[in-house]
Amino acid sequence: MPNIGAFIAWGLITALFIETSPFLPFGPIGGFGEDAEGVPYTGLVGPMITYLLPLLIAYTGGRMIYDVRGGVVGAIATAGVIVGAGIPMFIGAMIMGPLTAWLMKKIDGIWDGKIKPGFEMLVNNFSAGIFGAAMAIVGFFVVGPAVTVFSNAAARVVDFLVANNLLPLTSILIEPAKVLFLNNAINHGILTPLGTTQALEQGKSILFLLEANPGPGLGILLAYMVFGRGTARASAPGAALIHFVGGIHEIYFPYVLMKPALILAVIAGGASGVLTFTVLGAGLQAPAAPGSIIALMAQTPPAVGNYLGVLSGVAVATVVTFLVAAVILKASKDKGEGDLAEATTRMEAMKGKKSSVSSAIVGTSGGADTGGDSARALAEGGPVRHIVFACDAGMGSSAMGASVLRNKVKAAGFGDVKVTNAAIANLTDDFDIVVTHQDLATRARPKVPSASVVTVDNFMGSPRYEEIVEAVQQRNGATVPAGGAPAEGTAAAGTAAATGGPAAGGGADGVAESAGAILTTERIVMDGGAQNAEQAIDEAGGLLVAAGAVTDAYVVSMHEREQSVSTFMGNGLAIPHGTNAAKDSIRSSALSVVRYPDGLDWNGKPVTWVIGIAGKDNEHLAILSRVAKIFGNKEKVRQLDRARTADEVLELLGKVND
Repeated sequence: MPNIGAFIAWGLITALFIETSPFLPFGPIGGFGEDAEGVPYTGLVGPMITYLLPLLIAYTGGRMIYDVRGGVVGAIATAGVIVGAGIPMFIGAMIMGPLTAWLMKKIDGIWDGKIKPGFEMLVNNFSAGIFGAAMAIVGFFVVGPAVTVFSNAAARVVDFLVANNLLPLTSILIEPAKVLFLNNAINHGILTPLGTTQALEQGKSILFLLEANPGPGLGILLAYMVFGRGTARASAPGAALIHFVGGIHEIYFPYVLMKPALILAVIAGGASGVLTFTVLGAGLQAPAAPGSIIALMAQTPPAVGNYLGVLSGVAVATVVTFLVAAVILKASKDKGEGDLAEATTRMEAMKGKKSSVSSAIVGTSGGADTGGDSARALAEGGPVRHIVFACDAGMGSSAMGASVLRNKVKAAGFGDVKVTNAAIANLTDDFDIVVTHQDLATRARPKVPSASVVTVDNFMGSPRYEEIVEAVQQRNGATVPAGGAPAEGTAAAGTAAATGGPAAGGGADGVAESAGAILTTERIVMDGGAQNAEQAIDEAGGLLVAAGAVTDAYVVSMHEREQSVSTFMGNGLAIPHGTNAAKDSIRSSALSVVRYPDGLDWNGKPVTWVIGIAGKDNEHLAILSRVAKIFGNKEKVRQLDRARTADEVLELLGKVND
């Protein structure tokens, strides 16, 4: 799906520049004719369909399994499939990309943690190269020929259906499959590869229209607009616009799930539309995705008859679906007054993630925002595998919050649940729960529409953490074991590993030896003189400047960070730090600690301890884990408050200089 733009680009180039184009037939791009020396033009059309599109698909599939490393080896292996087959290898790419990435991930697991320092790059690069080359050979001799056989067989089936005017019967499979969220598997896994081959030979293919036709969905929504009642009727007009113009077909699925008998309407409409396409010889020159009427028109071969054929098929499908749905709704007792929200939930369960357009029909956000009294929403959804703390820079407050919650999650018996931290700018929509400061929620939500978003104003001791642990228990189906939290040394190691910092070990408190002189007694002030948050930032930042760890520009950025979102952590702690843009102002990693025995008003929050942070290359994350565990434990905070010397404070925060 992320590569549909490339398919559209190929379709436009094909329509504009091939030899039969009525627009700009041009051999060097279209791939026909020869140059002055008699060498045939290669053009763009052939290489794009043969190499570019399959490799993009393979890279995307591999990256979904094993990040960039998986994408690279998946693309390497698919090159062998491409060369070993005589047709565009979309199906082969869908197989080899994820498969090779998955195998690479398993192979890497064999020597994970066993490579000597300094040899990681050598091992990683050579293992990827060797295994990728081996899989390319497998693709050449095995997968490519096998997929060719399958594709040829499927093409013969399609030819049989077309020759015997049976193609409309495919709607019996396609229309229910769409509602059950198998639409992309059918469309892009089967119809698109076959249609592309057909379009290369004939200039267009009816197969691109079988699933993409928006007529059946529009007919369902029109029927609800006329004969429905309640929420379904009120929401149908907006849903119809999103579906027909925006091309997001999933928005009408809940309306069918709410009244399953309507599946007969979409089957009848889909079959009628296919029959019309067949009679009028309609087809598209490339896939139309999303299935918008605009996309259909853009991919229709430029001729009046072609446009008429496509529009007629869409119109017939709409009318037939509307008429059948109208009969079903009029004969029904509830007139379409079923629970649309419940149907939407069922639809999202089949999809496996939140719907990005569900707000248009049930008034909810794509991801559950649990910033208010909505623990029930947080507890809904599939198993929790990955929780992420997100802050502006992804290095200070989020690392500490992640450490606190990670300990709670482990103590509840869910050691397999990853709790990491990240900058909001680096968020992707593959997390189950996202925790962020309430002032950053509006920036985080658009990046994670499928996740439950939990907003907090206290990273050290927020009551929301207990709600998250309870939600993990409910969603993962496990119970709290007897016993307490894991050992702190283990937790610290987990934090360092999860946040990309150095591994913990060696020090008496489990803090990384490699942290070096991140904190010294010279940068611990036991009786700060600031009167407010602004002065406290200057005081903590000044200690960092005096140590040569940062420039004055970094202190300015610490104030900018505080203006955008508070660095108050809770439990009497604030950790001012610079913005992401100020990383160039950091010369070396360092912390400064300032205590205010009489308390300090931090923009309305009581603060006793201010810890200034300057982190270079994530070296500071291990000690942040230690700080988080101390300030997340009220007894340890009392021990820290009773400390009278800088040496005592350093001892409690971790012997980082051992």
